[in-house]
Amino acid sequence: MKTFEELGVSEQIRRAISELGFEQPMPVQEQVIPYLLNAADSDLIALAQTGTGKTAAFGIPLLQTLDTQSRHTQALILSPTRELCLQISDDLKDFSKYLPGVHVVAVYGGTSIVQQIRALQHGAQIIVATPGRLIDLVNRGKADLSHVGRIVLDEADEMLNMGFSESINEIFEHLPEQRNTLMFSATMSREIERIAKTYLHNHREIVVGSRNEGAEHVNHIYYLVHAKDKYLALKRVVDFHPRIFAIIFCRTKVETQEIADKLIRDGYNAEALHGDLSQDQRDLTMQKFRQHTVQLLVATDVAARGLDVDDLTHVINYGLPDDIENYTHRSGRTGRAGKKGTSISIIHTREKHKVRQIEKEIGKEFVDGTLPSPQEICTKQLYRAMDKIEKVDVDEEQIAPFMEEINRHFEFVDKEDIIKKIVSMTFGRFLAYYADAPEIEKPSGKGEKSARNKEKNGPRKASKGYVRLFINLGKADGFYPGEVMQMLNRYLGGRQQVGHIDLYPKFSYIEVPKQDAQRVMKTLSGTRFKGREVRCNAADEKPTKDFQKGGGKNKNYPTDFVGKGGKNGRKSSKKSDFIGIFDEPTVGDWRELMKPKKWDRNPSAEDFGDEGWALRKPRKKKK
Repeated sequence: MKTFEELGVSEQIRRAISELGFEQPMPVQEQVIPYLLNAADSDLIALAQTGTGKTAAFGIPLLQTLDTQSRHTQALILSPTRELCLQISDDLKDFSKYLPGVHVVAVYGGTSIVQQIRALQHGAQIIVATPGRLIDLVNRGKADLSHVGRIVLDEADEMLNMGFSESINEIFEHLPEQRNTLMFSATMSREIERIAKTYLHNHREIVVGSRNEGAEHVNHIYYLVHAKDKYLALKRVVDFHPRIFAIIFCRTKVETQEIADKLIRDGYNAEALHGDLSQDQRDLTMQKFRQHTVQLLVATDVAARGLDVDDLTHVINYGLPDDIENYTHRSGRTGRAGKKGTSISIIHTREKHKVRQIEKEIGKEFVDGTLPSPQEICTKQLYRAMDKIEKVDVDEEQIAPFMEEINRHFEFVDKEDIIKKIVSMTFGRFLAYYADAPEIEKPSGKGEKSARNKEKNGPRKASKGYVRLFINLGKADGFYPGEVMQMLNRYLGGRQQVGHIDLYPKFSYIEVPKQDAQRVMKTLSGTRFKGREVRCNAADEKPTKDFQKGGGKNKNYPTDFVGKGGKNGRKSSKKSDFIGIFDEPTVGDWRELMKPKKWDRNPSAEDFGDEGWALRKPRKKKK
């Protein structure tokens, strides 16, 4: 392996990167740096995973070939996100610590454009930019690209995935004809090839690893579960790896917030990252995750772009993305710098075909995993608890004044009892949960149909010692696990214990201990959430007498079941007698109303739509 000196890196830059801990060049640096230093008039495509040292690979040659006597912008670096833009800018400033007269300016959206204009007016040999903000500055006449000799598209595949293709074309229109284009990407997509044909000439392609391959040191595992068990499976994966430091990828913003709320409620060190958060919230969350003060980051693909974090042990796919390239980006965030990483996918049967497609694309096989058993998880956590206790640093001087009292207090307590108490205190949560943990069945090859049929045989039964309650608020009202807990704690004056939570668009079910059920129903009913009156009752509550008598035209309906069609319902149809349209009837109401249909089981709310239900009484067929 060559040294940075052998690659031709100047003494000033070597001194700066040595202070940053750079000892030996990484593979992409070893190939790219000498090429850019010696072939000044050549274009380049470099394919390498995020986190392989690409910034130094293109940044060092850019800095070393600058004319520091000129204040014109000589190099332009485009990146897909504000976070990556700032990261590249900071790295270049660190590399150029001992290069006098070098000015690097970052321009990006979401912050004051005035300060960025002032920075550009002082001169910037290198601009690091997001496409949208750069176009704004060019159109205002504040950014002059007429002297740019090299343009770098970093994370080019990400920029194209985010819809920046037109912006990139517009930026190239402002660049001089005589310039070099350098593209750095994790994958070689058709769109990347199109851009290369349009803007690159006689380019060289440098590949570190293989085209479109996930990180070399990443193990790929999938766990096949029923859709309803995905969150339970996620908890088992996390519990089985006590030292996990991971990003959990979800498909939507709503799902991201929901999973993060559930994890937080269950005592995990987790936070959400998605587009509905303000920029300040996102910056703070990413800062805490980079500093390892947050253990689990639940994120969407878009929000996590540009987030470069070292030492990720796992990437967890809470379902597979539609685009195989997104999977490559996700899995490539772990297994960096020669370390091993693991990409875990929690999928249901309808996603299994995607696994085969990804295997063909990345040239690697997934392991068909079996979820760890409660016994295995508890054993792993117990060893972790014992290891933490054993490694506690004891400051003898600090505790010396208290030891006499401590020894006297525990004088007659058996050593074995003390150990049991300590272990129970640090390990009790897992023992309590897995003592009665729900079973997670692996689906058969028949798919999800059997699981859905089983779900329809009646409403979910409450966990042992709990009662299932109905609340007339759902996701459409902005009612998520975090809001559930806030409402309970607000109106019940303390931390209310809650079991399973089922959220639907228009209503929710929560489980509370039997002894708390009446108090919760009485306290919540009649309160208001975002202007809507709350109704809370037992999920299997029988309908009122008035309601049982209701049906047909001009009948009176109880006030808590006013129909969307009006107090007196609507006209009968030709095929059936109309009974009513109601917002959220209870399961007991379904039983009574649907008797004419002669159901062979008790219908549940899941059997009906979520925009209000039209219940009709079928007429008898004429003979």
